[in-house]
Amino acid sequence: MSGDEVDNGKRRFLVAATTLVGGVGTGFALVPFVSSMQPSAKARAAGAPVRVDISKLEPGQKLTVEWRGKPVWIVNRTEKMLGTLAGLNPILADPESMSSEQPDYITGEARSLKPEILVMVGICTHLGCSPTYRPDVAPVDLGSDWEGGFFCPCHGSKFDISGRVYASMPAPKNLPIPPYRFVSETELIIGQGQKETA
Repeated sequence: MSGDEVDNGKRRFLVAATTLVGGVGTGFALVPFVSSMQPSAKARAAGAPVRVDISKLEPGQKLTVEWRGKPVWIVNRTEKMLGTLAGLNPILADPESMSSEQPDYITGEARSLKPEILVMVGICTHLGCSPTYRPDVAPVDLGSDWEGGFFCPCHGSKFDISGRVYASMPAPKNLPIPPYRFVSETELIIGQGQKETA
């Protein structure tokens, strides 16, 4: 073979080898880029269900836990608190929670799986303030008709002990109920509905 002749076999081999090396290099270069698009462990944990032990929650007490960056309240309501619910229906904006954010399996005035245990997102539906828990009956600042519940100090919205908003308040809807389920008498999972499993 003279110096002017081209060896096509060597040329094909070099082109194939170069293409292969370039493809492998591109693959290695893309791995960090694609990995950076995946949610971080912290972000995955922020949306993960939260297990809560309520064994030490006394009647009338409120426990606050964080789920998806929001405060979730768990209130152990007394029989007396639950007894006020039906009488408040005429002065509430949405007593049946027809336009509220809550799972389909949450129904009735108690808005809970177990009447005494209320699980609710503690963020006002008006502008996102966090209402205060006011279980006291007829305090001077809230009036003689106050039966206990939640009061938003930002703009004055009032909610009953089930988080249902009073009529003519700035808040347009009842306080939201997150998906949750009980795994035992004293433990529940927030962020997971009744039919979901871990």
